[in-house]
Amino acid sequence: MQYEYIPATQTGSLALEQNKVLRNTYMMLALTMIPTVIGAFIGTSINFSFMALHPIMFSLLMFGAMMGLMFAVTALRNSVWGVVALLGFTFVAGVFLGPILQVALHFRNGAQLVGMAAGGTGIIFGSLATIATVTKKDFSFMGKFLFIGLIMLIVASLANLFFQIPALSLTISAIAVMIFSAYILFDVSRIVQGGETNYVMATLALYMDIYNLFINLLQLLMAFSGERD
Repeated sequence: MQYEYIPATQTGSLALEQNKVLRNTYMMLALTMIPTVIGAFIGTSINFSFMALHPIMFSLLMFGAMMGLMFAVTALRNSVWGVVALLGFTFVAGVFLGPILQVALHFRNGAQLVGMAAGGTGIIFGSLATIATVTKKDFSFMGKFLFIGLIMLIVASLANLFFQIPALSLTISAIAVMIFSAYILFDVSRIVQGGETNYVMATLALYMDIYNLFINLLQLLMAFSGERD
């Protein structure tokens, strides 16, 4: 049996590179919160009456816009324009938070619900990211299961646009919280293990985990803790 010898200097350099990617990812992730908050503030002041009249069309247009912007970020990931595209994407994502924030803020405890959803998202992300970083366990085995779960979640969400079943909406949100929480473990683990070396793409992945986690937590909080006037 032959063993491949890896020099200690090479191992150390690899660890330093992985730490650099992780550090840059966290810095960029923090930066993306600025355009997100600005976009969300603008989104709460926009009249989304079109959405109320044509919810299916609006949801499909929103999905298409997000996918198009994500494609742009991916295409430009190796240049400074990738950072610009990423910040533009997070701004638009913030604007698209407008409808759910408007609904939440119509509750008497709306601001509290938004704060709880943001706080819960932060706690979940911090806890799972720490587990993936400190333990250095490889969670890549979760990839296929999470991808299948994500596809099924998208299909169920699109189907519920037509059926509008409240119980199904809550089930979808609960499952989404579990899936995107697991994706945080998976995506941070990929960075730690060296599977993702581009911090723009690493940031995009973690941002989408946080974004979807926040939305679904807020939907659950509104359903179970919302106080109507």
